[in-house]
Amino acid sequence: VQLQASGGGLVQAGGSLRLSCVASGNIFGIDDMAWYRQLPGKERDLVAKIAGDGMANYAESTEGRFTISRDNAKNAVYLQMDSLKPGDTAVYYCNADLVVARLPRLTQNRWGQGTLVTVSS
Repeated sequence: VQLQASGGGLVQAGGSLRLSCVASGNIFGIDDMAWYRQLPGKERDLVAKIAGDGMANYAESTEGRFTISRDNAKNAVYLQMDSLKPGDTAVYYCNADLVVARLPRLTQNRWGQGTLVTVSS
């Protein structure tokens, strides 16, 4: 089972990008899905998280500008990033709790490979 992230790139300040992350492999569902980011020399920080019921929460620095969503039929999570700032420049990682067995229920936490977002001023 794995996560594949895509959608990063170079954008000017004030612009938008949409990140995508798709889970593949033998899975029976997905619990929490999330996006994290890691700035150079810093720890990986939570950007946004969305539960299986669609309830989302955001880091204070991104609330109102970023929107996380998911498509359970496609095993995918998305991050719509608007009003981007140079401070949003980072490598973005998706993360998910993948249900890999039903009985007993077993989940595995997986990270995507990271996608670079660069916001120029």
